[in-house]
Amino acid sequence: MSLYDWDFRAPTPSTMGDHDVPRASDRLEGRRIALLVTGGIAAMKAPEIARGLRRHGASVTAFASEDALRYVARDALEWATLGPVVSALTWKAEHLSDGAPFDAYLVAPATHSTIAKIAHGIGDTVVTSTMISALGRMEQGRCQVLIAPTMHGTMHNSQLVDNAQRLAAQGVKMIAPRDAYGKHNLPDTETLCIAVGRALSTSPLRRRKIMVTAGPTPVPIDGVRRIVNRFRGRLGAQVAEELIWRGADAELILGDGAWRPNAPIPMTITRTYDEYRDMVVARCKAGMWAGVFSAGVADYRPKVAVQGKIASGQATYMLEMEPTEKVIDMAMAADPRMHTVAFKYLEGVSEEELIRVAGQRLDRAGLVVATRGEDTRGTDQRALMVRADGVTPIENKRAIANAIADHLEGLTGNVAMMKAAE
Repeated sequence: MSLYDWDFRAPTPSTMGDHDVPRASDRLEGRRIALLVTGGIAAMKAPEIARGLRRHGASVTAFASEDALRYVARDALEWATLGPVVSALTWKAEHLSDGAPFDAYLVAPATHSTIAKIAHGIGDTVVTSTMISALGRMEQGRCQVLIAPTMHGTMHNSQLVDNAQRLAAQGVKMIAPRDAYGKHNLPDTETLCIAVGRALSTSPLRRRKIMVTAGPTPVPIDGVRRIVNRFRGRLGAQVAEELIWRGADAELILGDGAWRPNAPIPMTITRTYDEYRDMVVARCKAGMWAGVFSAGVADYRPKVAVQGKIASGQATYMLEMEPTEKVIDMAMAADPRMHTVAFKYLEGVSEEELIRVAGQRLDRAGLVVATRGEDTRGTDQRALMVRADGVTPIENKRAIANAIADHLEGLTGNVAMMKAAE
């Protein structure tokens, strides 16, 4: 049977209802989001945006202009949001939302005309009238407002920039459009969800520069072959994603391997150990508030890498290896003020021995995430969070990522208390 031919089997049974969404996280749990849809062709993506927000726990109410409903069906929006679409103002004063206030207003897509009207307080549609109230709530610290501009490239003019900058100066979060085909396109749904989460975050990690390293750091044998370990950086990617959601300015430095994260997070790929070493040290010299070093860094490299390709067919071929530099030590030396989270992986040892070895790194790192090979199961794992004040076991990568972010948040409180004491 071909991959492209149906074999007439029924779908796999599921407990999910027709309106349910697969849960991605609870990061927006309890948050009420107003999704304001304007009259651009990208409005057809609004149902997916609504369901994306719901996948992270949010409840969503759609406001749609008459023009927007030319591009997206009312029924589709109501199916996606589980409620009626607000397309006209009535005696209920839906645009004020006094009875059930929203935590965030997301205008997606936002046309050139709508941005201009919002910037100058013109409330001639359900969307622009709602935004007048939303800006007032935002100025009172009661909500967040986000705008995702979408339009043809010829419409990017000084008026657009002036109006966008005017709104940004008021505190509106202007979401960077996706640049493609000479147009400002709507970002993918997960990017919009993360933007909302970052805007709503009250984490003390907001705007702090944090570097997360992950994955292997290949060492070349010749111009074609290289030595690489089996680590692929999934945990580091989850750490970076969690920090991004909490509002940190985090970057994932990922060694070149066979896997790439799907989450839209700032990421730089390093092809070799040397590239990894140089980039990490350069980032630290530029100043980092914290570094999370989860990369599976190569411990050895060939003493001499052959230029070109070693001829195949030889009966034996000997490689002379030499130790690599300890990049984490170089990074901490480059920025001694940086808060450091280190990782330790061992096999064939007891937990007591793992804790003892991990504890040796506490002279420089505030937290060591220690893992045994026996506790790694497929793509998941168990880790011991080793700190000077004790050891905490954590199950699964999502929980480990949360624990690392919680640890870093705790350091901001310690810093604040120390400054207050001074």
